[in-house]
Amino acid sequence: MYANLLCFFRSLHFLVLMLMSFNGFAQTGQGRLLAKLNDGWSFKKGANSNEQSPWEQINLPHTWNKDDVMDDEAGYYRGIAWYKKKLTIPAAFKGKSLWLYFEGANQETEIFVNGKKAGHHTGGYTAFRVPISSFIEISGNHELLVKVDNAHNKNVPPLSADFTFYGGIYRDVYLEATGSIHFANDEGSNGVFVTTPLVTKEKAEVVIKAKLTNEQAVTKACKVLSIIYNKEGKKVGERSQNLLVGGKEQREISQRFKPIKYPKLWSPEHPYLYTVKTQILGKKNDVLDEVSTPLGFRWFSFDADKGFYLNGHPYKIIGASRHQDYKGLGNAVPDDLAVNDVVLLKTMGANFLRVAHYPQDPSVLNACDSLGLLASVEIPVVNEITEADSFYTNCERMQTEMIRQNFNHPSVVMWCYMNEVLLRPQFNDDKDRQKTYFANIKSLAQRLENLTRKEDPYRYTMMANHGDLNRYNTVGLLDIPMVIGWNLYSGWYGGSMDDFPSFLDGFHKAYPKKAFLVTEYGADADPRIRSTQPVRFDKSVEYTTLFHQYYLKEMKQRPFVAGAIVWNLADFNSETRTETMPHMNNKGLLEWDRTPKDPYYFYQAALRKDPFIKILGSSQTAFGVADSMSSVCEKSVQVASNLDSVTIFLNGIRQGSLPVQNSLCDTLLSFREGWNTVVAKGKKAGVWFSDSIRTQIHLQPPSFKNSNTAFDKLNIMLGSARYFTDNKGRWWQPSNTYKEGYYGFVGGKRFKLENNSRLPYGTDKNILGTDDDPIYQTQQTGIKQYRFDVQPGTYLLTLHFAELMGGKVSIPPYNLSDDERSEKLKQRIFTVRVNGNTLLDRLNLAKDYGLAKAVAKTITVIVRGNEGVVIDFEAIEGEPVLNALQLVRVTETFTK
Repeated sequence: MYANLLCFFRSLHFLVLMLMSFNGFAQTGQGRLLAKLNDGWSFKKGANSNEQSPWEQINLPHTWNKDDVMDDEAGYYRGIAWYKKKLTIPAAFKGKSLWLYFEGANQETEIFVNGKKAGHHTGGYTAFRVPISSFIEISGNHELLVKVDNAHNKNVPPLSADFTFYGGIYRDVYLEATGSIHFANDEGSNGVFVTTPLVTKEKAEVVIKAKLTNEQAVTKACKVLSIIYNKEGKKVGERSQNLLVGGKEQREISQRFKPIKYPKLWSPEHPYLYTVKTQILGKKNDVLDEVSTPLGFRWFSFDADKGFYLNGHPYKIIGASRHQDYKGLGNAVPDDLAVNDVVLLKTMGANFLRVAHYPQDPSVLNACDSLGLLASVEIPVVNEITEADSFYTNCERMQTEMIRQNFNHPSVVMWCYMNEVLLRPQFNDDKDRQKTYFANIKSLAQRLENLTRKEDPYRYTMMANHGDLNRYNTVGLLDIPMVIGWNLYSGWYGGSMDDFPSFLDGFHKAYPKKAFLVTEYGADADPRIRSTQPVRFDKSVEYTTLFHQYYLKEMKQRPFVAGAIVWNLADFNSETRTETMPHMNNKGLLEWDRTPKDPYYFYQAALRKDPFIKILGSSQTAFGVADSMSSVCEKSVQVASNLDSVTIFLNGIRQGSLPVQNSLCDTLLSFREGWNTVVAKGKKAGVWFSDSIRTQIHLQPPSFKNSNTAFDKLNIMLGSARYFTDNKGRWWQPSNTYKEGYYGFVGGKRFKLENNSRLPYGTDKNILGTDDDPIYQTQQTGIKQYRFDVQPGTYLLTLHFAELMGGKVSIPPYNLSDDERSEKLKQRIFTVRVNGNTLLDRLNLAKDYGLAKAVAKTITVIVRGNEGVVIDFEAIEGEPVLNALQLVRVTETFTK
């Protein structure tokens, strides 16, 4: 069944892509033509397009921030860049009104045609059209010149956020041709709006409202014909209307259909779509313009006690949010990858997509309609506002554009307009001034609420807040939207996981008539980091899996929690972040390239209806300490499944059956040296389902003396309790305290930041000069010695250092706790000796290399007799430190 479902989604995915993949020009309907203009552009950065610097040849979609958001230099280019292209008008477009249609350019755009300004647009996440007929002739080549600016503008949201504001023309661009009478360019929409005022199992009402524009100076007669077709192509409804449209006039019309009896309902389980084809016909019934609109019949509501209802039944919303960027592409993501994100979410078993924190490519909601995912969409008013009329006007225009452009998607059930707007309030040192600021936020929220309800009285409104109930209550924001969203991270940014259900119950008690969802929850999972003792903020996959298991259980058992929306579907870029993977938010269930992580498989086990079983843990190579009595090591294996029980086999031998509890089960297995095969099997309705993995184990001897297991290599991190796989595939492990006959550190303590309640150990700074930051982000301070009691032979020893203290530390915008942090550089000078020989004399990391800079020193060590490898640290000023070290055996053991 799982294979059949994947096959269905992929087939539908392919069909969607085929419909979107045309180049040249295509007829979207009789009377309206589109030509994709993605190829053959020239690009350059800089304020002046006439500068002599060379132009780069590119294709759209494109961003100029694909690379600089991932380097070690803070910040990325936010400013002006130019695009130009030679444009030839196809002969089929002759005599028609011409438009340039931009699906998205961030964030302020000016368009010039043949040297003349044709239009502009403010805002980086909604589409816009620019009329160009008056600037060109049909014959000959014409030049398009587009100026795009992603510089900070205090009057354009977003002002700050935990994501990157990529610049560029990062979505598709089209040349569009229509008849002289056409559906209006209404805030970037196609001017046709379909509503279903009443839907039941027995009947469905349909009303179409449309705006028409007459480009000519004389009155024209026309007919507007609308036909509803079912999925099989059968006509099920028709309305027509004759009218006269005055010269240069815009007309609005409304068409009400006879109720459609016993409609097939749309739902995530059965996303049945009708199609509405609306045409403008001329005197000879020639088609002047045509728009096709998806139509799904469904009705829905929110109840403060019972949650969300769809088509008359209780329906728990469970899904994820999505950011639009992708590894190696930035936000310039082609349609097929955007659609694939929706496929991945659907395959996970989810029923909801929060399109956050901004409207996204049209292909995303098209896929939600077709595949069956409910959705919400929002504008990027994030963290803060500017108290200015121009800012308010831009917010209102963005909200209007968002609603009108996405109005006809049956998947959309909520419009949203603010996210965590009180997270970092301004004027903390002036409470009277802050009251005014809060009042202006409330006023803007009310304006956006009123606008949204007027634009669309059939959908719900929502605002997403961070977990400060008292602050939002005091400001008065909780009473404005129809539904409240809470972004909750108890047990991650602060507090413990147990605080989460307490908040849910507390809010419902305080606001018993207010429906709400959990619009964000999650924990960072760096896919390179594993832990056998997961703790808050260690970035381990294990902690994140535990976090999601706990949160989902608590929400599912509370019917008044209308929905659970994971933050985030996939890892995404946030240039200002540091931590274990700088510039990345690792809360995704998928990696940046959409490789699934363990929590994704957990959700498949928790949500899917077809039998599912998956062995967690992606690492194919691991190290383990051999048991003193045998050549095996014990390691935990975890399985995600929706079966009642799972039977485990290791290397063909049955290990026993495990009950599945809360979608997971785990056990300890004894692995041998080399390749091992683990199989998990379970049965449902007499049919067996299974999964298997192969993992390579490198055993370490329990003692370096008198052991049957030969020593090979060790990669060790100090001050850490986690395991790490570096970019070369090497497995790093935490250190031991030294014991005779083995290895470990002598003296010192694990480095921990003062006045920081989040990090269990180490720092979250970006370590310069490496992509393997976790190796250098922890350390043993005050270390006296490190010893390896290895056998005689030749070894390669590498010591790793980084100065973790000192420098300016800013509070990131995503920090939901109130922790302040100041660091003072500690004077640190020390000497390092290996087996009595000086390796580093009077090492001063800060002075010699700089702060938070990766330093590695390698030496060949010849071990004779029982001396082993002894690394001594002599403190001259302050405390010596060691972040990590590696020891590799180069030759066989000496016989003399």
